[in-house]
Amino acid sequence: MRYLTPAWRQWVENNRAQLGQLAFFMDDDLFDPRAHAGLPLRYRYKLWLLARRHKRWLQRMGAELWVSTPFLAKKYAEWSPLVLQPQSPYAHSTPQKTLFYHGSASHGAEFAWLYPVFEQVLAQDANLSVELIGNHRVRRQYAALPRVHVLHPMSWPAYQALLARPGRTIGLVPLLNNRFNAARAPTKFFDITQAGAVGIYADHPIYRSVIRHPYNGLLLPMDQQAWVNAILRLSENKEERKKMCNNAARLLQRPYS
Repeated sequence: MRYLTPAWRQWVENNRAQLGQLAFFMDDDLFDPRAHAGLPLRYRYKLWLLARRHKRWLQRMGAELWVSTPFLAKKYAEWSPLVLQPQSPYAHSTPQKTLFYHGSASHGAEFAWLYPVFEQVLAQDANLSVELIGNHRVRRQYAALPRVHVLHPMSWPAYQALLARPGRTIGLVPLLNNRFNAARAPTKFFDITQAGAVGIYADHPIYRSVIRHPYNGLLLPMDQQAWVNAILRLSENKEERKKMCNNAARLLQRPYS
């Protein structure tokens, strides 16, 4: 453990006799208040609350000290610490394909509609991660899902630079049936194509004018299971994605009709 809470302390005290070994791992200097000088007050309070004030209790419980560096081992030599050799936490990570939805404050209903879609595909395909553009509400809304990254809204030049960076795989454009969406233009097609990704679009009049299903993207009804199935299929079919991406890129060279 690195940080201690009252619940952890109580559990250890109640079960110490059954614990063969108790260790406290420290990869920062958590016990010396002099090392915390200059850190934000809130962070210093966190270090005191969850680590520093428990030092004597840990020693009383007979806890071993495990540290991450020789510096910490030398500093706390009286505790006979064990230096752990660093190991990469990425040894078993898998290459990720980015599924993205770049919404705005006007897309609140679409963010809610996509939640169960993302929930299913992330559970079924460990090689997929999700990238969203949204505010703090969106971040809280999606906090429970794994492999979801929420970017803050940004300026147009910053967004152009973001799309120019490679790595995105599938872009999503859901559109629920309301008056505001009826007036939209098919701009997300240009964003997704610029990102080098294949798009899944709502089967909506504004995208029927530019998307030929399945030539340069997919047009789907607003049925969540249909979107789940399409995402999982595209994730597994690199050649299909490449073909549609190339066709979409060619369309950008001439006006759509």
